[in-house]
Amino acid sequence: MSRVDVRKTYKLYIGGAFPRSESGHSYVVNDAKGAFVANASLASRKDARDAVVAARKAFGGWAGRTAYNRAQILYRVAEVMEDRRPQFVEAVRQSEGLAAGRADKVVDAAIDRLVWYAGWADKITQVVGNANPVAGPYFNLSTPEPTGVVAVLAPQESSLLGLVSVVAPVIVTGNTAVVVSSYARPLPAVTFSEVLATSDVPGGVVNLLTGSAATIGPWLAAHMDVNAIDLTGIAGDAALATDLEVAAAENLKRVRRAPAAEPDWAVEPGIDRMTDVLETKTVWHPIGV
Repeated sequence: MSRVDVRKTYKLYIGGAFPRSESGHSYVVNDAKGAFVANASLASRKDARDAVVAARKAFGGWAGRTAYNRAQILYRVAEVMEDRRPQFVEAVRQSEGLAAGRADKVVDAAIDRLVWYAGWADKITQVVGNANPVAGPYFNLSTPEPTGVVAVLAPQESSLLGLVSVVAPVIVTGNTAVVVSSYARPLPAVTFSEVLATSDVPGGVVNLLTGSAATIGPWLAAHMDVNAIDLTGIAGDAALATDLEVAAAENLKRVRRAPAAEPDWAVEPGIDRMTDVLETKTVWHPIGV
């Protein structure tokens, strides 16, 4: 008697749990050759609102952790990814149409990028903070702080390395995130959410929605409890990018603008994706008091 495969149900990741979409809708995910792979949940406006609520609830606790502890947790994410390497290699191979050897290198790069950002957790303050010279008997100190809840439209082509490259800098600096994955290539992102759920990242710090950035993006851009939005995932769509920037202006969100084309994620990152989601607080204190 032949065995029936146990097929995986691909769900959203909100508040540390894996709900189905509130809408009950799903969409077909094919591999790079057009063959059916899975049905993924199609996130709705209500799912996006739930994700923002979860991110806001988690923000205080996550931002209040020491930078060293956030570094430890990101490093733990990298450890778990390393343990689940075969699953990630297969997901990348299917999604991006890469040979196994090339997919393996992409997974390597994604894990290494997590470690790289983890190393910045307790250093970014020293790099972008400052003791400012003032004319008077005062200390004047500028210190970066997380901006809050950040909506991230993840890259459409680079389903794993690009995803890690836009999510890691947001959370390592103490922000929480609502992430919309690649529409056509969501499976590496769903697998990544399973890693987050089992690697000490508190529920709500990262919330992952599968679905269309063009559909969910406007609601996130206009949401009054979202503090910043990264439009990388709509690279090349100038009309949509303009619409989202206008919507984001309603509550003066920080906006990382959509690039003309998706970046080359193999290039070593700088610190700009971290500083884009940091605010600077300046404190005056009299000397001798």
